[in-house]
Amino acid sequence: MLGLQRLLAVSGCLSPRNAPAVAPASAASSHGAFFVRALQILAQPGPVRLQKLSAPDSGIIELRLERPEAKNAIGKEMLQGLRSAIKEVEADATANVVLVASSVPKVFCAGADLKERRLMDHAEVRDFVNSLRSTFSSIEALSVPTIAVVEGAAFGGGLELALSCDLRICGKDAKFSLPETGLAIIPGAGGTQRLPRIIGRARAKELIFTGRRFDAVEAVTLGVVNHCVPAGEAYQKALELAREINQKGPIAIKMVKKAINQGAEVDIASALTVEEECYEQVLHTQDRLEGLAAFVEKRKPVYTGK
Repeated sequence: MLGLQRLLAVSGCLSPRNAPAVAPASAASSHGAFFVRALQILAQPGPVRLQKLSAPDSGIIELRLERPEAKNAIGKEMLQGLRSAIKEVEADATANVVLVASSVPKVFCAGADLKERRLMDHAEVRDFVNSLRSTFSSIEALSVPTIAVVEGAAFGGGLELALSCDLRICGKDAKFSLPETGLAIIPGAGGTQRLPRIIGRARAKELIFTGRRFDAVEAVTLGVVNHCVPAGEAYQKALELAREINQKGPIAIKMVKKAINQGAEVDIASALTVEEECYEQVLHTQDRLEGLAAFVEKRKPVYTGK
């Protein structure tokens, strides 16, 4: 107990002058409740939380943004949280699908934390933006599919985060924009490159030149998102998609993502070579044999990722 009190004193949760040497027996219950609360404060999660879903959804991982006081604006702490979460997913052999969502009602991500940025010098801004760009590239480069779940605002870096995912699902109240030109800067975390690849150059130029906001209906029409559902139901739709993907051969899904992403950047002849190389990776797997056996036996396959 005394060790905990000293820890609380050092952390600022309990001032040394008010920390009793020994808690009176009559106050043990109230002090016990206080220490439980204090432990919860000390152990409170950061602005990014990673959670593995349990059976029957094993293989699906949630990456949640949790910074309500700043509408999930991305500052240094959240950026570090994203980088750490990505490393965890990369190292997890059981991960099959990642859902990128927000725990903050009516907001996905408001973009970069401009209040924090005002305190940075030019070199710090450059380093932060470069780190943000490489972090989103790491999300895009994950071997497993990623699905962005957008409810509410996805502005600036928030939209760029969603664009770095493979699929995007939004609620009908979602709002999108890349407003950087209004601040005399440009989208610097991949927006100028990923948006044109997703919706075409002319449409992307219009949205980025003007920085205007567009709603969920237009996002579907333009092809920015895959599906638009009633407000509040984006997570459920994304989970349904994740479950469908999760039932397929894990190695095959990884190879499909690799073939599409790498093939899209080269000429057709080179792209077909990429496809051939990816097919070779699934040819000798146990999962391929299991898929054939399940088809013949008219049963659901049980894939192990081997």
